[in-house]
Amino acid sequence: MNWPQVELTDVERFRALAAGVPGAAVTERVLPYEPGQVKAMLADLDVFAEIHADLVSATLLERDGDRVVVRATGARGQRARLEGQFRPGWCWLQSRFVIIGTAVAAEPGGGTRVALTGGIRVPGRAAIVPIRVRQESAKTLDRLQRLLEG
Repeated sequence: MNWPQVELTDVERFRALAAGVPGAAVTERVLPYEPGQVKAMLADLDVFAEIHADLVSATLLERDGDRVVVRATGARGQRARLEGQFRPGWCWLQSRFVIIGTAVAAEPGGGTRVALTGGIRVPGRAAIVPIRVRQESAKTLDRLQRLLEG
């Protein structure tokens, strides 16, 4: 039997992953930049921390391919040991109390679609407290766009 095959972009895959996390709100924006340029900027952990509204720093502790462990420090001094996947165009990191996710895909007709989610995680569950998730993601996309404008 020949089953149809579907190729998903990283953003489509990201939407499906986020849909399984209660409280996760995906915020998306199309930016007028090449995907490679956006991916390169988001793959730099120093820039990654500058872009995300609640982060002050992100330090790589371990890497095995695209699997990473990152120590993140928040704007209020909180710290988290984030684990997950981090590669150009894709990020899904989580700790006991935080989830941060980003995906990038070429937009048909030009530009790059960037999708974000994240927030405070409900301990013991794959859920995000849905307070200010969209606002923080919009701030993060604003910061990314300003950095790309250079």
